[in-house]
Amino acid sequence: MGRVGGKVALVTGGAMGIGAATCRLLAREGAKVAVTDINSEAGEAVARDIVENGGNARFYRHDVASQDDWRRALAAVRNDFGPLDILVNNAGIVIVNTVEDATLEEWRRTQEINLESVFVGTQEAIGVMKDNGGGSIINISSVMGLVGGTIEAAYCASKGGVRMFTKSAAVYCAEQGYGIRVNSVHPGYIMTPLLTNAASTLPNAEEVVSDLISRHPLGHLGEADDIAYGILYLASDESKFVTGSELVIDGGYTAK
Repeated sequence: MGRVGGKVALVTGGAMGIGAATCRLLAREGAKVAVTDINSEAGEAVARDIVENGGNARFYRHDVASQDDWRRALAAVRNDFGPLDILVNNAGIVIVNTVEDATLEEWRRTQEINLESVFVGTQEAIGVMKDNGGGSIINISSVMGLVGGTIEAAYCASKGGVRMFTKSAAVYCAEQGYGIRVNSVHPGYIMTPLLTNAASTLPNAEEVVSDLISRHPLGHLGEADDIAYGILYLASDESKFVTGSELVIDGGYTAK
């Protein structure tokens, strides 16, 4: 059956990077996967690739900043696949800015996508999962939710918020007896389109990437699958005693 055989999973930001890798891995391990994103072309390609390789997946266009979209997506997934077992709140953005040059508009947009969407998605998923015997919610934070970065002021705030919100939701769900586990994952710098796009906005992009590599004791950036395997563990019953925890996958970034 696979490590998540028979389970229904929804992955936001599933069109590329960590999200796409997670969708493919969960499907290989037996889950029915809802790939959601605002990038329809890329998201449909991921779902199609999963199906062509023997998995079960469908794409749903889904704006995580919209509560109505959340409700529509969850209703569609239930209709197509059945009750939700796994939610991966992965969608996110990076706007490179310092505390001095960040605009209020950039700040608010970052919180909306990276933090508010996690709140809405978690809240809506709890409403579904608590009536179906429980589930696993996995919120993607960052090493920048654990330590500070000089050019990621708004991003750090959003990811730190994800970290602490996850703990609050985990304790609440456990004390209510819902059978819902909530955990956060904290990737180091991963070679994904999100990273390369953010770096490309800087005049010294190559120097920035080289510096980032040097900050990881293992000597290289991570790959999307490195994070997907951690997500798989938290999605599976192997982690049945894990909730409110931080899974740091960062090549040693935060160890020094």
